[in-house]
Amino acid sequence: MTITRCAWVNLNDPLYTKYHDEEWGVPLRDDNALFERICLEGAQAGLSWITILRKRENYRAAFDYFDPQKVARYDEAKVAELLNNPGIIRNKLKINAAINNAQRFLAVQEEFGSFGDYLWAFVDGRTVYNTWRTHADIPTETDESRRMSKDLSKRGFKFVGPTICYAMMQATGMVNDHTVDCFRHSELAG
Repeated sequence: MTITRCAWVNLNDPLYTKYHDEEWGVPLRDDNALFERICLEGAQAGLSWITILRKRENYRAAFDYFDPQKVARYDEAKVAELLNNPGIIRNKLKINAAINNAQRFLAVQEEFGSFGDYLWAFVDGRTVYNTWRTHADIPTETDESRRMSKDLSKRGFKFVGPTICYAMMQATGMVNDHTVDCFRHSELAG
């Protein structure tokens, strides 16, 4: 029996297939996992997601497993260390954005009690179930991602444009954008 997956999945890459089958679109509310996601989505800007996915374990080790308390305190010496780490994307703007975003993240946690509660409020606390027939039907941004981007930017976050926000919404299950023929669409809906 053949399993139908979203058209963007590279079936020749087991890492990508596993990510699609087990992680992409699964509702994620854990604050530290959401902090990792916002950092990785920002790191991905201008690159393909598989590039970041292949470096994710290196990122976890380099960024103290995305502990926002630790990342928020990184200094110039740590930035220099990260810029010399071949296991991650060595882009100073993106590294500094992760540090800045950790600081902003902690402020949002303090204000809302949890970053997850803040983020999920953009979709009224529940997954939006879309019924896209083809990959070409899926938008790159929505009104919700534009509102999220605007609010995050107002709070001082970096690398949080509406397309990045929508990719994060898809990845964290805020929206179910598996195409209707994909086996994960109905699994996540049920």
